[in-house]
Amino acid sequence: MSSTAILINVFALGCLVFALTRDRAKGILSLKVAGKSFLAIIPVVLIIILIIGLLLGFVSPSQISRFVGESAGMGGILLVGVLGAVMQVPALISFPLAASLLQSGASIIAVAALITTLTMVGIVMLPLEIRELGKKMAILRNGFSFIIAIIIALIIGIIL
Repeated sequence: MSSTAILINVFALGCLVFALTRDRAKGILSLKVAGKSFLAIIPVVLIIILIIGLLLGFVSPSQISRFVGESAGMGGILLVGVLGAVMQVPALISFPLAASLLQSGASIIAVAALITTLTMVGIVMLPLEIRELGKKMAILRNGFSFIIAIIIALIIGIIL
């Protein structure tokens, strides 16, 4: 485990101890809520892990590199961006997926495009957004979010 992960876990444990000593009933209630949330997310996490495993099992690193690697260019970035916009994956799950893609030869820009579109664009939620925000606003929000996500990915590629 990395030192950052250890630091985060120690900090979280310290906050939990503080909460329990400050107000035991609220601390226990928060643990129950967290436990229920954890149990609710487990099926989604397992499905995503299964999908990642199948993807990495059936798609070779050379194919991943060809489609979303450095040589794929803007087409690969847009491909991953569209996949990120369509997929409904929690951001927490996107980071292990991103690490797997990087290890398999995907470019940093493509991985950044995946993560930014996963979190900023929601094609799956578009019908709900249309109902709540109106058709024009929902489409504009998702369109601009997609463009900005790709720009962010390109900037990250320049920086890194």
